[in-house]
Formats: sequence, structure tokens, C-alpha cells
Amino acid sequence: MSTYIFRFFIFWYICGVFLVTFDWLPPWLEWANSVFLIAAGVVAGLYFIHMYGKRTGILYSLFIIAASIYVEHLGVAYNFLFGTYDYTQDFGVKIADTPITIGFAWLLIIGCSHEMARVISSELPPFIRFVTFLLTGALCAVTIDLILDPVSYKVKEYWIWQEPGFYYDIPFSNFAGWFITAAFFHLVFLIWNPDNQADDGTWPKRMALVFGLMVFLFICMAFTGGLYAAITLVALLTAGWYALYFWRKKHVQALS
Repeated sequence: MSTYIFRFFIFWYICGVFLVTFDWLPPWLEWANSVFLIAAGVVAGLYFIHMYGKRTGILYSLFIIAASIYVEHLGVAYNFLFGTYDYTQDFGVKIADTPITIGFAWLLIIGCSHEMARVISSELPPFIRFVTFLLTGALCAVTIDLILDPVSYKVKEYWIWQEPGFYYDIPFSNFAGWFITAAFFHLVFLIWNPDNQADDGTWPKRMALVFGLMVFLFICMAFTGGLYAAITLVALLTAGWYALYFWRKKHVQALS
């Protein structure tokens, strides 16, 4: 079943690359955005289940969804952490003026950044591993946001910022908020410290792939919107993360 869900996500992703990038999505198909976000979050949830067991994977995924919705609600209602912004698009059912799908989006982001941080920090001394995992996870999440937010604001207008900023008119508080929020979720995981299951390596590969796929999707939309600086910056950062990821992976395999 997990493989079929992943295949469905890939199929929906390929459709989305063309429909959203070239603005071919008809009004009657707007619900497809919500389905995509939910499917993406479910894929990340399955990753956690396969990596750390059913109970831990489900509980951690539900925690990320619930906590991120609450934090986003505080952001919209009280300008907490991220800055002043408002959603302009309908992303489906809402809780406290915040779309539930945003929780699934955060689950996806934490899943992707978790896999990158897991490998990059592996086999390091305990304290260095702790700090490396925390910082890598948070910075990988911010890397995604460096392309996600300019596209969502400047190209698609999924939400509107009410205050100026240095980077495509997005306030610095947004990126600081992303770093803090992502670091919090990764810190919870480190404190929880669940046992790793005997995974065959399939889901780590899938999650590492999804990290690049999400960046590529927003780079495509950024290209049609002329956000060339964001494309260059995020492409370089993503290439750097992948180089570090595969270098550490090869190093760890050589030690085993």
C-alpha cells in the first residue's frame, strides 16, 4: 500500500509540474492543490513509519501536523513568529482560520529535512551529531522556503505579506520563523530519540528524492515568474546539500 501511495504522489506531482507551472489548472480543479499537499504529507508520514515504526511514525506525524497548524494560526491571527500575512487561496478545510493542508505541507518539509539531516549527521560524536542534525534539518527547511515563499507570494499569490522585506518583499522574520519552527520539530525528535527500524533503504531514497522534487517544482514556477535570483540561490544550496548528503552516505557505508 505504501508503494502505491508513493506512486500516486509521483503521478500527481508530474501533473502538477505542468498544470501549476504553466498556469493550466482550471478553476474547477483547484482542489487538486489540497490533494497534492495531503498526499505529500502522507508520503512523509509513511517515511517516518518505515524508519521508526508504526506507533512512533504516526504519533510524530500527527504532532507535526497539529503543532504546525497551531503555529500558523498564531502567525495569521497574532503575527507570531513569521510576520504579518494572510492566505488568499482556498487550501481546503480550515481550523482556526488555518488550512489543515498546511499541516501536511509542514510534515512533508520536516520529512525531507529529517532525511537530509539524518545522513549528514550520522556516525558523528554524540554532541556534534546532535547539533549537526538540528542545524542541518532547520537549514534544509529554510532552503525550501527560500524558493517556496517567493513563488507563493510573487507568482501565485497564495498568501500576501503585509510588511516589507529584503528578499522579494518577504520579511526576515518569516525565514527566522521557519528556522525556529523546523528546529523545534527536529529537537522534539532528538529528545524523543526513537529506535531506527530495519529499513531496506527504499524510503530514505524516496524522501531524499522528494526533497529535490519539491525544490524543482518551485524552481519551475519561479522561472515562469522571472525569479531568477531565487532560482540561482536555491539551486546552489540544494546542490550543496545533496553533495554533502551523498558524501556522508558514502562515508558511513564505507565504515560499516
